[in-house]
Amino acid sequence: MNLHEYQGKELLKSYGVAIQEGLVATTADEAVEAFKNLQEQTGTDFAVVKAQIHAGGRGKGGGVKLAKNMDELKEHAGNIIGMMLKTPQTPGGLNGPGKLVRKVLIAEDVYAPDFDACKEYYVSILMDRERKCNVIIYSTEGGMNIEEVAEETPHLVHKEYIDPLLGLMPFQARKVAFNLGLSGQAFKDMTKFITNLYKAFVGADASLFEINPCLKTGDDRIVAVDCKVTLDDNSLFRHKDLAELRDTDEEDPTEVEAKSFGLNFINLDGNVGCMVNGAGLAMSTMDIIKLSGGEPANFLDVGGTADAARVEQAFRIILRDPKVEAILINIFGGIVRCDRVAQGVVDAYKNIGDIKVPIIVRLQGTNADIAKTIIDESGLSVHSAILLQEAADLVKEVVG
Repeated sequence: MNLHEYQGKELLKSYGVAIQEGLVATTADEAVEAFKNLQEQTGTDFAVVKAQIHAGGRGKGGGVKLAKNMDELKEHAGNIIGMMLKTPQTPGGLNGPGKLVRKVLIAEDVYAPDFDACKEYYVSILMDRERKCNVIIYSTEGGMNIEEVAEETPHLVHKEYIDPLLGLMPFQARKVAFNLGLSGQAFKDMTKFITNLYKAFVGADASLFEINPCLKTGDDRIVAVDCKVTLDDNSLFRHKDLAELRDTDEEDPTEVEAKSFGLNFINLDGNVGCMVNGAGLAMSTMDIIKLSGGEPANFLDVGGTADAARVEQAFRIILRDPKVEAILINIFGGIVRCDRVAQGVVDAYKNIGDIKVPIIVRLQGTNADIAKTIIDESGLSVHSAILLQEAADLVKEVVG
């Protein structure tokens, strides 16, 4: 689950991480009031108006503006709120439709008064799956795309691996500050910053923290100017307060609907819809679709308790995609009974009505023989397969 910048900063602040202070506004008038309150709190002269969407690169798309007075602030806020912001990370990239900006963060200017004395760094924390531990990735080249830095100047990207049994050790936090070339008060502040940032990462069950830029101010304070926070969905039962921060307006509406029915669904760009039980089988099914000449249109895991109602909803969600030219249903009946899924397919076919795309069904496992009989005797235009290769051949046949 992704958080907005302002939500992520509040999370970091609760763990003692120094942040660029700011207040949220949904209208230009609210932005003016937010700036007045911010001036009282921080004494800032200027304000940064920042679009709040779940995508990076906002500045490149015109979603981040500096306001030097109240008139500029109201103008920038009015222009940004309601705009369709396009960045390299919004759907379709710079050529796509963009994302609607519903709110802005009015943030203090942390670069004043001595802009030239400021220095931007990059800091992130994530899981290294190969090493089975968390890793802090950091660089002196903050404010830039870390992928470009890693490709062009890999020696400027450092990694600090954290032993999961020991956690972040004090010497490791100091090592980060040392490798960033800091000294004096800035060194102490960065050590504290990294320590508290890691506590927040573990405490919130996060899967990604990205602070870019992490700023050394003119008076040697270390501040999170921007932050990207992704939480592990599987841990949200432990964090009811964080679960309430979910902004479904920022998520794919089809994926939100699927989640409400207990379906694990991710939209893709292909032409063959998938309905599978189990993430591993779903990945294998997507592979076999590609090998057969098609492209997966989605990842859809109906889970181990698929019944007729859930199968029907899965059908409706897949068919909503106009790019879908065929649907491959690949079910291995362990916990779930194949005959129940087969009946769900038949019921869904009849309830939805005229389904124009070919449907290939492969059911193996518990009551697979009964399931095949149900499909074959339904009188519907459904292709039945036993082997996975047989299903792949049918996909290749129907999608050309």
